[in-house]
Amino acid sequence: MNIHTSATHEVLNQARPATGWNAFSGDTVLQGVVARLAPWAFDKAGALGALAGDAETQELARLANRYGPELKSHDRFGNRADWIEFHPAWHELMSLAFAHEVPSLAWTTKEPNGHAARAVMSYLWNQVEHGTGCPTGMTYAAYPGLAQPEFALWREKITSGRYDKRPLPVAQKTGASIGYAMTEKQGGSDLRQTQTTARYLEDTPEGRVYLITGHKWFFSVPQSDGFFTLAQTESGVSCLFCPGFLPDGSRNRLQIQRLKDKAGNRSNASSEVEFRECLGWLVGEEGSGIKEILSHAHLTRLDFAVGSAGLMRQALTLALNHTQSRRGFGSSLAEQPMMTNILADLAIDSEASTLMAFRVAAATDAMESSEEERHVARVSTPLAKFWNCKRAAAFVVEALECHGGNGFIEENPMARLYREAPLNAIWEGTSNMMCMDVLRSFNREPRTKEAFMTEVGSARGANRALDRWLDRLGTEVAKPRNDDGHGRRLANLMAYALQASELRKHADEAVFETFCRSRLDADWGYVFGTLDPSPELAGIVQRATVARGGDEGRGEPFSRVGEGQG
Repeated sequence: MNIHTSATHEVLNQARPATGWNAFSGDTVLQGVVARLAPWAFDKAGALGALAGDAETQELARLANRYGPELKSHDRFGNRADWIEFHPAWHELMSLAFAHEVPSLAWTTKEPNGHAARAVMSYLWNQVEHGTGCPTGMTYAAYPGLAQPEFALWREKITSGRYDKRPLPVAQKTGASIGYAMTEKQGGSDLRQTQTTARYLEDTPEGRVYLITGHKWFFSVPQSDGFFTLAQTESGVSCLFCPGFLPDGSRNRLQIQRLKDKAGNRSNASSEVEFRECLGWLVGEEGSGIKEILSHAHLTRLDFAVGSAGLMRQALTLALNHTQSRRGFGSSLAEQPMMTNILADLAIDSEASTLMAFRVAAATDAMESSEEERHVARVSTPLAKFWNCKRAAAFVVEALECHGGNGFIEENPMARLYREAPLNAIWEGTSNMMCMDVLRSFNREPRTKEAFMTEVGSARGANRALDRWLDRLGTEVAKPRNDDGHGRRLANLMAYALQASELRKHADEAVFETFCRSRLDADWGYVFGTLDPSPELAGIVQRATVARGGDEGRGEPFSRVGEGQG
């Protein structure tokens, strides 16, 4: 008997592959940011933006997360190695990030607004792969901490634009990356509880040397070429910088105990380590370690606010791609009124978060030259870090649901974003810590309140709901506070005011008005997709759609190219 097999079905109506666009040149909002703040960075942003929609680069991201890092505590001869083995895709991604100046642009450019331009690169890189965004962000934030003359070689290496994976002393490398090891078991975010100790050894031409003994509960990227840590000295908690390798080529005296088995961020190695008289140089003054580290934290928090906005932008792009190229009930999913409402709602949230993050970046650039901008940066950095990182998780869940069951499988990048989204709210200061920092900035420098209210008050008169919101915010800011139980509520009010102010300046009228009507006028539900139906929603979706085509972003949007094809 001859049995002939035949196809049971033809594959139709699958969404288009989530590649084929430029995340910069196809993004109206981001192009506007660069045009205002750093037009000199257009070509750099376009080159990096192409990677976010590139199929080969996205495959690298998939592989780096599918085959995560492995701890190699010993070599095959039984010698202690304390090294991390990565899939080759990780190293390729790191090479791309460093070549595109994701960690270094702010420090190497002579053009204005270097931090804003570097934030654009981070925003785009967070649409490429997120685990590598940790070492690039830490390396960016580390530069000011290496200001002492003895760290000149380190500054040169971390800004070289080259990634060098070889486990060698820094003098033998073409480029370097930096990590941080702060958190301990018993203290968590309370760095005052640091139990690790550092014993003074000697003064050398390279700096004041200490030997560090203790344990760190979280050390992200322990294979970094150098890292900052905290330890108790005779004068209190002090900041020290440790090379990963000693001049004789041996590993510095730390032992990696295990890698964390994280829910997300799986391409990146996070670890527990023990310092066994680990060599470190004093940074700043002995006993002033927490103050020193907090001076770096402004940049790491800025990077997380920007990174979460970039993650949200990627989730939105993927949701638009799916819904505009898959059909159901006689039309594309995106054209169905309830889905149009959801997509418009997501687009508004994405644009508002993006503009707020870049307002912080602009203030960071102006901190040294403007007292007003220093105050704005001081309060808006923890504010934006809190709000964007907190919104990202809910945002990504909604974007995933736009895909239906297709979004919940690991072959779809949405699953990776889903696991990644909550992380930024935890690292570099939890949501509660950010809200406490907002309150602290007001209490320590009353002028900061005035600067913030002046900043958001610039939009007064543009919308009645916004005016009422600003009145309410002004009353809340003026109240004397003796605890932080109201911190999240106040930060919520402030975040919406700052977002509305930025939308008024830079967004389409429809986006601004819909934001105010929904977020500020009690005309919004507790989930996305509850906007007041209006003809403007389709236009808002179209504004948010990343175009396919040429570098100028004039290509056709997803809904007009091969609609309904798999």
